[in-house]
Amino acid sequence: MEKEENKNSPSKDQKQDTERETVKPEENLAEKNNQKTDQETKEEIKEPTPEEKIAELEDKVARTFAEMENQRRRFEKEKEDAFEYGGYSFAKEALNLIDNLDRSKHVLESDDKLKETEALKKTLEHLDIIKKDLISIFEKNNIKPIDSLNKKLDPNLHQAMMEIEDDTKEPGTIIQEIQKGFTIKDRLLRPSLVGVSKKVTIKEEKTKENQENTENK
Repeated sequence: MEKEENKNSPSKDQKQDTERETVKPEENLAEKNNQKTDQETKEEIKEPTPEEKIAELEDKVARTFAEMENQRRRFEKEKEDAFEYGGYSFAKEALNLIDNLDRSKHVLESDDKLKETEALKKTLEHLDIIKKDLISIFEKNNIKPIDSLNKKLDPNLHQAMMEIEDDTKEPGTIIQEIQKGFTIKDRLLRPSLVGVSKKVTIKEEKTKENQENTENK
């Protein structure tokens, strides 16, 4: 009897098959739902209309034209700068000629053997003529010297190398020019190296007062 009952009762494999069969309808429903959502998303993502495509293309063309115009302006500016200031480096190097003339003149003037000789006077005159000719050539090419003496210090044109005590001038007034500066058109070629005035310090004034007091006693 027990054997017959075992035969009629379903086996383990049969139970698993039935369980799988019961699960299948739920899985099919999930797959159908996923397919529906995919179809819905495809419907939501619509292709742009011809009008939208034309507007997008017009925007891209306008941007490319704007970039081309900016590049053209930059090229024109660089071309103008090259034409206007192409000799900037050459002019800056040529200023060494004026510096060397000034140094030569200073050496000759400080030579005790040549002082107050006719040869020295003629040599200095020739050096001055050469310097004037060079400056006139520079000015014809828009390279001009900077006026410095008795001017207020301008950081855009002058570079202060020292301070000199002088109560006769306002503080910051240029009273000595160490090296002349030049401009080329509206640009600085090199600044003028100068010495500026400053007020006499209080310590020195006190020492002077003390000396005067001791002398009066």
